[in-house]
Amino acid sequence: MTALMTVLGIVVFAVGLLFSIAWHELGHLSTAKLFGIRVPQYMVGFGPTIWSRRKGETEYGVKAIPLGGYIRMIGMFPPGDDGKVKSRSTSPWRGMIEDARSAAFEELKPGDEKRLFYTRKPWKRVIVMFAGPFMNLILAVVVFLGVLMGFGINSQTTTVSTVSVCVIAQSENRDTCAKDDPASPAKAAGLKPRDKIVAFNGTRTDDWSTLQDRIRDTIGPATITVERDGVTKTLHANLVENQVAKNDGNGRPIPGEYVKAGFLGFSPSPGVVQQSFGQSVDRMGDMITSGVESLVDLPSKVPALWDAAFGDGPREPDSPMGVVGAARVGGEVFNLEIPPEQRVATMLFLVAGFNLSLFLFNMLPLLPLDGGHIAGAVWESVRRHAARLLRRPDPGPFDVAQLMPVAYVVAGIFICFTLLVLVADLVNPVRIS
Repeated sequence: MTALMTVLGIVVFAVGLLFSIAWHELGHLSTAKLFGIRVPQYMVGFGPTIWSRRKGETEYGVKAIPLGGYIRMIGMFPPGDDGKVKSRSTSPWRGMIEDARSAAFEELKPGDEKRLFYTRKPWKRVIVMFAGPFMNLILAVVVFLGVLMGFGINSQTTTVSTVSVCVIAQSENRDTCAKDDPASPAKAAGLKPRDKIVAFNGTRTDDWSTLQDRIRDTIGPATITVERDGVTKTLHANLVENQVAKNDGNGRPIPGEYVKAGFLGFSPSPGVVQQSFGQSVDRMGDMITSGVESLVDLPSKVPALWDAAFGDGPREPDSPMGVVGAARVGGEVFNLEIPPEQRVATMLFLVAGFNLSLFLFNMLPLLPLDGGHIAGAVWESVRRHAARLLRRPDPGPFDVAQLMPVAYVVAGIFICFTLLVLVADLVNPVRIS
């Protein structure tokens, strides 16, 4: 049964991956056709074609290796200085440029002269190239909202897990009461494990973050309304000042930092809690910020990743993970001892995270990524506007093909990094619990 659930999890993730790729390329395809650019091919995957069908002027298909996808647009790069595709040069760098230029015109047909990608205004080219990553962002946002608001996530609740016996400053790092430690206000008030706190000082509270803030802001008498065995009770407590962990802007404790605040003395129980729209938006903002920080920190994680793949180093939980690793995690998700709906929610979260990563990664201003083409179109617009303001001749289209040698170097780095992640995912994978 475990093996079956693992395979099922991997298959579900693979389907989500293929859909995400197809969804990304649909953004490019739809906007390219909207602006009259001819698109001969729309493909999901790379390598040999498994299935394809031509509809109108475009061939739609699926290829054998599901590690990406593409649409082929006519005239991605402008012709040479003489208005023609130049013959191949003996220079390897020039050869790269001319090969890319030739490929952009290899399916040119009569009447295509006005349907070339490079002939479109820069803002239209930006839209076409941005549409792909934007589709991933839309999918990520919709799935995140659906999971957070529909299923909920594991969070601390207002249900009591344990009650502190006495008042101990958190910086003392001990859980045994001394003789002179006063009894905790929660203990003195009669608060018990499994009590659900529904109101504090007469104000209803449904989430732990709000309740924690109200407790910390209170020193002195307070009323606590709880539900116990189906019966509502009101308890009276006298909160005291104590040294507690300082929280960041998201309510998470900052290690080693403490503040003086009101203290009741209990630990909340974890549980699956549905989030409001506002809470969901806040969490998505945190995820995007975290994703950007992870992308910036990516080069610094390569040594540890190498040690995990080829040495005896541990695989860190926040280590970069590829498609194989993510699929493996998908298999583990379906084996977790959690309710089925939470397995589905966790899998959806994984797919949404993958789409968010696709958006952020593709927005890097480097060829051959979408962000590289966007940067080229923006630079062309800047050049032309500057020339117009300075009353100079129009410099014409920016020749992105000139950057193809850089694109090959970037692609080579990406391939090496992908292979490193693949090895690490196979020999020392990231585990979940």
